[in-house]
Amino acid sequence: MKETKNRKIVRVKYDAAKTYPLEEAAKIVKDITFTKFDASVDLSIRLGVDPRQANQMVRGVVTLPHGTGKTVLVLVLCTPDKEEEAKAAGADFIGLDEYIKKIQDGWLDMDVVITMPAVMAKVGRLGKILGPRNLMPNPKTGTVTNDIGKAVQDVKGGKIDFKVDKAGIIHTSVGKASFEANKLYENANEVLTTISKLKPAAAKGTYFRSVAISSSMSPGVRVDMKSITG
Repeated sequence: MKETKNRKIVRVKYDAAKTYPLEEAAKIVKDITFTKFDASVDLSIRLGVDPRQANQMVRGVVTLPHGTGKTVLVLVLCTPDKEEEAKAAGADFIGLDEYIKKIQDGWLDMDVVITMPAVMAKVGRLGKILGPRNLMPNPKTGTVTNDIGKAVQDVKGGKIDFKVDKAGIIHTSVGKASFEANKLYENANEVLTTISKLKPAAAKGTYFRSVAISSSMSPGVRVDMKSITG
């Protein structure tokens, strides 16, 4: 079988058996992504934690210096007096009871849900629907707050939340393939620096077990652990 031009480029620029410094890995991912659409670039981070133990859960938020490259649809569930604030900040959907009913009826055309403490009793009923989709508002991620305007602006500006899964892995986006390589690197480095600071005291041994960066349609490029902190 004749080797395609793209496969030849991948073979020259990328060795699956090697690990690369984070900055170089970000450049390689750009070089070996050939999709006709603007592919998402993601980090996969395996941590030396046991997520079944409450004192080893790793969860947090980070603001990517160069944003996510995605259009983030924000739903704000709030009282009428906060609606204008939410609108001015750029929220896409604003309301309360009507949107709670829409969600209960199966509507989920949003990426982030922001609400306020005063209405959490109502919003809490949506836990079984929003929870499994990682959409449930949470004070720890800044999505349950009285400062609705700032919360919307933060999310629109590149703030993302992450959480270790049952296998001890964090998957998170760090931009788009159209980003310059240095911007992908800076976004990825910001995520890893934040996760490093969240190392649980109960976690023993190596914290960062492995890190890989990939696009939607590229192989994963393994990152040299010496090039990251932790």
